[in-house]
Amino acid sequence: MRINLLGPLQVLRGGEGTPVEVGGARLRLLLIRLALDPGRVVTRDRLVDDLWADAPPAEPAGAVQSLVARLRRALGA
Repeated sequence: MRINLLGPLQVLRGGEGTPVEVGGARLRLLLIRLALDPGRVVTRDRLVDDLWADAPPAEPAGAVQSLVARLRRALGA
């Protein structure tokens, strides 16, 4: 999988570079945040701070888990 961050976000899968649509601003932000730290653990607290800034959700663990599940589906994982 290739993730291009400069310019518009572009996600390409496989050897032929099939484009993958990642919809929703917060879902794209999660992908970008994770792509900035490849191979490293990004803590839930860090994700909550980066994704929701000053207005975190009432249940941050569930919100992050839901976004990660949506991202996995979008990427075909």
